[in-house]
Amino acid sequence: MKILMVLFALVLGAVVGVVSAPYLDAHFNLLSTNSMSDHSDMTSESKDGDSDKNEPLYWVAPMDPNYQRDKPGKSPMGMDLIPVYANDASSDDSPGTVSISPEVVNNLGVRTAPAELRQLSTKIQTVGYVQYNQDTLVHIHPRVEGWVEELYVTAEGDPVKKGQPLYAIYSQALINAQEEVLLALNQKSERLKNASLRKLRLLHVPEQSIKRLLRTRSIQERITFYAPQSGVLDNLEIREGFYVKPENTLMSIGALDEVWLEAEVFEQQAGLVMLNAPVTMTLDYFPGRSWQGQVDYIYPSLDPMTRTLKVRIRFPNSDLVLKPNMFASVEIHAEDNESHVMIPHEAVIRTADQNRVVLALDEGRFKSIAVTLGQSDQHYVRVMEGLNEGERVVTSAQFLLDSESSKTSDFMRMESRGGKSQGDHTGMDESSQGDTTQGESAWVEATIQSIDNMSSGAMIGADHKPIDAWGWPQMYMDFPVVDSVDTSVLHEGMTLHIEITKYPDHSYEISNIHVMGFDQRTDQGTDHGTDHGSDQGGN
Repeated sequence: MKILMVLFALVLGAVVGVVSAPYLDAHFNLLSTNSMSDHSDMTSESKDGDSDKNEPLYWVAPMDPNYQRDKPGKSPMGMDLIPVYANDASSDDSPGTVSISPEVVNNLGVRTAPAELRQLSTKIQTVGYVQYNQDTLVHIHPRVEGWVEELYVTAEGDPVKKGQPLYAIYSQALINAQEEVLLALNQKSERLKNASLRKLRLLHVPEQSIKRLLRTRSIQERITFYAPQSGVLDNLEIREGFYVKPENTLMSIGALDEVWLEAEVFEQQAGLVMLNAPVTMTLDYFPGRSWQGQVDYIYPSLDPMTRTLKVRIRFPNSDLVLKPNMFASVEIHAEDNESHVMIPHEAVIRTADQNRVVLALDEGRFKSIAVTLGQSDQHYVRVMEGLNEGERVVTSAQFLLDSESSKTSDFMRMESRGGKSQGDHTGMDESSQGDTTQGESAWVEATIQSIDNMSSGAMIGADHKPIDAWGWPQMYMDFPVVDSVDTSVLHEGMTLHIEITKYPDHSYEISNIHVMGFDQRTDQGTDHGTDHGSDQGGN
């Protein structure tokens, strides 16, 4: 009987469990769902609150602030977009001040540098040609008319020594002068003798020929002339049998123990060159070797065609390895004894109508301000107006900061929080503002790789040196050429100076050329480089 009661209880429990299980499960599920829903709502409310507080205004590309999107993503260059938040700076900030969180500053790679007092140490890089020392260059002319009976030197470039015979000449004038000496000797007239001997010496008759005449009392039909100094033969213009006159240059003799080099300095750098400034010269002919000299003379006028100033430099040449007409690269070391407020080149943002920098303030604030720039060297540029010593400027990622600041900036210097004035000028005056329709120009050395003369205009492919002012490395580019530039004097492989003009729409063209030293060995004295239009550029 007990066994039956136990079995009945088990069966009843199973039936009740099966019937009530769905209702229990539903109840527990409802509780769980409500709990999770409440938790989700709390989390959502929390997130919404934070989102409203820190929601970015938009996202921009790190390398192109004009590329803006309303959500995160990638820039056209494959870089992550950077969020831009609302300006939460204090109310006393001047227009254009932007504030960025430390995390974003770190992600952008923002670097700063102080405006500091430095001395300009400019290296003026230019080119030139080796020449004879004109102080010791001798041109040989005959003093009489006659025929070259014998020529003892035969080729330009041959070395000659002082006293070496050069040529022998037959001249009736020399025969007559010798006869006058013999007549004076026969008449035993000391006055006539001295006068006739003086005439022979004025005709540059060598002293040994005069002594032979007095000793032998016989006329020499041919008189031999000798080298007045040691050096190298140049400009040999005669051969045996030539009939020569006093206006003819027979030959030249140049000494090479010291040489000159004439370099051309751009007009914008002419004021930096000083007498006795140290100079370093290198030649492709002697890789790894350099020569030290100094500025010997600064020519008083500029070349009207190339707008360059010629500078003469002396170099010792005891081993005679420097030859006339060698092409040389030159660095003129122009030192400035005064200290100036200077900043790195990369901190400057150059536009068509002004130069400006991004000033780094405290608490992650930045502001674009206008500056007036002066002379520069390889790494730093002088700030004439707009910055004080010790203030910090942004040297990396400043274009994005400037893009945001310049939208509302007045480009004025702002007051510090302590009330001390940091300046009350804009860093520009009316004279420094350029025409926005004009481009910015820079001169640079380049080698022509290709020239295409098309109906629409000439196109030149050039491999140019770095342009520090624009942050350009050495590279190859194709440039259109303005119609006023004469490209007929150019050829592939030519190294010259070109003026590149950069316009606000990011287009470029060659607006001027300078063929360096093209007329060094021409008799006309004209320069085949062209200078069309006004010179705006600088190196």
